[in-house]
Amino acid sequence: MNNFFIIVLDGVGVGELPDAALYGDNGSNTLSNIADALDGLNLPNFQNLGIGNIIPIKGIDKILQPKASFGKMTELSKGKDSTTGHWELSGLFVDTDFDYFPNGFPKNILDKFLDKTGCKGFLGNKAASGTEIIKELGDEHVRTGFPIIYTSADSVLQIAAHQDVIALEKLYEICDKTRNQVLIDPLKIGRVIARPFLGKTGSYERTVYRKDYSLDPPSETILDLLQKNNINTVAIGKINDLFNYRGIAVQVKSKSNKEGFENLIKASNEYQNSLIFINLVDFDVYFGHRNDVKGFTKALKELDDFLPEFLNNLHATDRVIFTADHGNDPTTPSTDHSREYVPVLYFGKNKEAMNLGIRDTFSDVGKTVADYFKIKNFLKGKSFLNEWSWKNRSWY
Repeated sequence: MNNFFIIVLDGVGVGELPDAALYGDNGSNTLSNIADALDGLNLPNFQNLGIGNIIPIKGIDKILQPKASFGKMTELSKGKDSTTGHWELSGLFVDTDFDYFPNGFPKNILDKFLDKTGCKGFLGNKAASGTEIIKELGDEHVRTGFPIIYTSADSVLQIAAHQDVIALEKLYEICDKTRNQVLIDPLKIGRVIARPFLGKTGSYERTVYRKDYSLDPPSETILDLLQKNNINTVAIGKINDLFNYRGIAVQVKSKSNKEGFENLIKASNEYQNSLIFINLVDFDVYFGHRNDVKGFTKALKELDDFLPEFLNNLHATDRVIFTADHGNDPTTPSTDHSREYVPVLYFGKNKEAMNLGIRDTFSDVGKTVADYFKIKNFLKGKSFLNEWSWKNRSWY
């Protein structure tokens, strides 16, 4: 009872932002383009919530009386990274961008990496797909024992290693030293990511033991505020890493959407007067970054099928926001995140729905949560907890 859920559908964007061209993302529209590519989506439960009222999505109708308030949100922060996306959802505006290394990391960083981690060498050092680089360099890694270093369009330094070559705990130690001893000020790299894999020549596969090493948020988030006010905070999955575990009372591991669904039901039964913040990562990790349109669609359908069980299990005082942190359009040539609006569906049992329109910032989510728990705050954004006007009665 009296729980507030923020459910982040990682990478599920709803159309290019006005500045998308600056990021090479013209034409990106994750949900709509997937629907067009497959001649329509079948997501009846999301349709009933009102997702088709946000933007045109082939196969999903607009409905006159949606069960959830609906709209889309603009990202004010620079970039299209998971870290900045989640920080802005939590009530921050990040006015400085991270550092990016599309041509690989400079010699001074890599020299320091070798010195601080004790590694005798490294492979890669370029922007690459995680699945492709282990296919390309996996054999050499097994032969030499050198970790594979790579990046992407995001502000990340990723370190891949075969678990039989570099044990999992050793890989985590290397990543921890990279985060805390190599990448120090003034560098601003959003995340160091451990990327363990298994297998043999021609069949290397990443395992579920990924671990992110993030920066602390630059100022107070909704998680910090709630914790200061003795309100329980529960983070499920990737949320823990993205906030560097700050402001989180209960840390729940979750390696897949399926585990996330199970954890959501458990949390809805176990906690009260709590913020429950979850990232459903499969859309982004397994399908967006691999341009797998059919896999992305299957994951959306699995979530849609889960919705009735979850929503029916809620108490009348509970509230839920479904949203995203950026786009990851699998229909475009790029395998990176896309600079997009994100959806917002705001649900409460027996709560009349409204058109939330186009929000000025993702931070409206954190602001709404603060209002729900009646916490005084200086977070960015505008709460839509009790927003209403007659103009909102138009669903079109």
